Amino acid sequence: MNKNFRTWLRSNTVTTMLRNNAGILVVLILFGVFLSFTTDNFLTNGNIISVLRQISINMYIALGMTLVIILGGIDLSVGSIVAMSGTLIVGFIVTQGLPLWLAIVLGLLLGTLAGLINGIIIAKFKVPAFIVTMAMMNIASGVAYVYSGGRSTRITEDFFVQIGTGYIFGKIPLPVVYMIVLIAVFVFMLNKTKFGTYVYAIGGNRESAKVSGVPIMKVEIAVFTLTGLLSAFAGLVLASRMYSGQPSVGSGYELDAIAACVLGGVSMAGGKGRISGTVIGAMVIGIISNGLNLMGVSSFWQLIVKGVIILFAILIDTQNGKGSAFSTFIKNASLRHRS
Repeated sequence: MNKNFRTWLRSNTVTTMLRNNAGILVVLILFGVFLSFTTDNFLTNGNIISVLRQISINMYIALGMTLVIILGGIDLSVGSIVAMSGTLIVGFIVTQGLPLWLAIVLGLLLGTLAGLINGIIIAKFKVPAFIVTMAMMNIASGVAYVYSGGRSTRITEDFFVQIGTGYIFGKIPLPVVYMIVLIAVFVFMLNKTKFGTYVYAIGGNRESAKVSGVPIMKVEIAVFTLTGLLSAFAGLVLASRMYSGQPSVGSGYELDAIAACVLGGVSMAGGKGRISGTVIGAMVIGIISNGLNLMGVSSFWQLIVKGVIILFAILIDTQNGKGSAFSTFIKNASLRHRS
């Protein structure tokens, strides 16, 4: 048994995960111990399920953001796509009277289209991802507000509501099931497929990847398109959970996703990161938010805490990269613009 455990511990996946996330795992454990002593509800089954359900929305988005950041890019439009897709899907059902399945498909396609447009402009026209996705952030948000008139739309369709509030086996929330499936798919995609190898290659050294025949343009378009789809799916699940489509939701979701990635060891310089790290990062964000809620901390203070966490994570990333991570991110963006 001990020999098998040592063999398992020496495996690349496990040792890399522990090495890259040791600090944040210690913080997570210490914060969990602190909460277990200061609040009575933290370790209850109900609260644990609630935390997993809350984490799920951020996780859908963070999975796509992981690929984007490994490429050396950033996507600021994800939160607005969440709001747009959820608002449109509910509006299509309630206002336009479209069949449920058609409304869902159209909403997901429109979110995917937003990601596709991001990818095409970034890959074909060499515009920095920061600029393109910031523009799409405003466009998607504007579409949600224009379509809904700035008002939320209520929906009580039972099947739609069950998408985000239902359970499997009467115990596990469906959003958590979606999250587990997506994590498994993305772990396989990044570690076992040629597509994953290409993503790492482009983020690690764009020029070398180009010389080696990596289809950079296709990979970039695919990554941003996939991120748009995941954001749209998050919008669907969130609208279902809230029984409504709300154009104001999604604000700050891009920051939560970025925080989860960077906390999990995904380097802003590109070429480095793992889904396991993003999962841990999302758990940290979720547990901290849940703990602050249990302690009655204002949501305004929670914004400050999240900002400090992101800053702290970037500082660690910079130190691990010998002071060059963020500057490399800027350099990669400039290189993409020139090439």
